[in-house]
Amino acid sequence: MTTSDVRAALLAADPRLSKFSPLPRILAFDEFDSGTHGWTELLGNYNGRGDLSTVDDHMRDFRPPQLSACNFFDIGTHGALSGTYALKLATRPYKGHTAVAIRRLTMSGRGLVQLETYFAFKSEATLGGGAELDNFGDVQWDGNTHPSEAQFGAFTVATDLCGDGGLRYHTVARYQNTDLDNHFTRQWIAPTVPEPTPREHFEGKVKLPYAADFTAPNPEDWQAFGEPQELCYNEVPTKVNWHYLRWLIDTDKRKNVELQVNDRVMDMRDVPVPPYEERYETLENLLNFYFSVRTHSSVRNFLFLDSVLISVDW
Repeated sequence: MTTSDVRAALLAADPRLSKFSPLPRILAFDEFDSGTHGWTELLGNYNGRGDLSTVDDHMRDFRPPQLSACNFFDIGTHGALSGTYALKLATRPYKGHTAVAIRRLTMSGRGLVQLETYFAFKSEATLGGGAELDNFGDVQWDGNTHPSEAQFGAFTVATDLCGDGGLRYHTVARYQNTDLDNHFTRQWIAPTVPEPTPREHFEGKVKLPYAADFTAPNPEDWQAFGEPQELCYNEVPTKVNWHYLRWLIDTDKRKNVELQVNDRVMDMRDVPVPPYEERYETLENLLNFYFSVRTHSSVRNFLFLDSVLISVDW
């Protein structure tokens, strides 16, 4: 048997890893049934006195991720794909609010980097109220489609990368379930501008309000890629169906490569990756990953991650 044969056999024999398709070197395998594994809240920068009031308004309240057994009012404990607990990102019930979980690493080489996960997305269940709650956005309750699906805004997977003398850039893929008017789009989109940074705020170049879209505040600065994709919300807000996501980028060419979500593979090589014009210090070989969820309604939105695997070809 060759080395690759032995490796393939070992991966196939491990039920935790056999559901993934990693590159040759696994950097991190985070199964959240055993903890948070370094995924933490993203908080904006603050001054040397530790004064949190100096954090940018739109980056003060991203909410920490939490371990969740996926408990719901009607069925009790749903559980995760790989055990009892998943990592849960939860927004506030405020239109535009975002919750973010970030994982911080560094690069020991350049080349292909792949992130894989099993995820689910939901709006919070609404209890009580009148018949008007049977309608929201494009949805009228008909025994199959549920108005809570139109109450879910978007989720994002992204990186924050820096190297080669302070050249910083982000690769980003966002699933926009609805637009800001709660109409279905079900479209993958990516920003055409770099993400605003605390240094740009400090220099007076940008000022964003609470609940602004921190990745790219102007809706005009996003472009679609691939065809619209309907995911498995599954009727009501307490049915959790896990989706497979695999995202491949190239840190040598500073480009996206492809995104796979369930059975669909989208070529991302032409999706722009705009770098910052200025160089950044203290960030050499930065390799950060983040997930975010953003509500477009006054209903809390949730993103659940069962497990995450990060691999490279270095």
